[in-house]
Amino acid sequence: MNAAASIKGAIEHLNGQYAQTGRSFRIEQVAGGYRVMTLPVFADAMARLHASRAKTTLSQAALETLAILAYKQPITRAHLEAIRGVACGEVLRTLIDRKLVTIAGRAEELGRPMLYATTKRFLETFGLATLKDLPSVEELRAREAKAAPDGESGGK
Repeated sequence: MNAAASIKGAIEHLNGQYAQTGRSFRIEQVAGGYRVMTLPVFADAMARLHASRAKTTLSQAALETLAILAYKQPITRAHLEAIRGVACGEVLRTLIDRKLVTIAGRAEELGRPMLYATTKRFLETFGLATLKDLPSVEELRAREAKAAPDGESGGK
């Protein structure tokens, strides 16, 4: 048995023990590593506990920008602004300061504008192992349709 399989087996064993003993946490694969995570059933309690951590809260504009960036990266600021329809400079600076976004290089186009991408901290913050764990567009549309009140359609 190789080391990776051995580690995965040990984690599965531990998670089984945690479940049997009613623990509030389990080990999850996140951002290419492992992290002890609180079970979703305790999310409300954890949210209240960490409510005072305003530093981690993001504005609607920041969340929209991050969503576009996550799906379209690497992306230039101009392309990001064309999608959002508003200037994103301040939001990008905030996301870079919080280490959720990084400059990933320069585009091969006139002026060689900077390309932006999400970081490992983005994955950790949103509990993702890789960007492939982001929901697909179809999944998002299905969730939106399910959440929409009767008679309203989220898709166009």
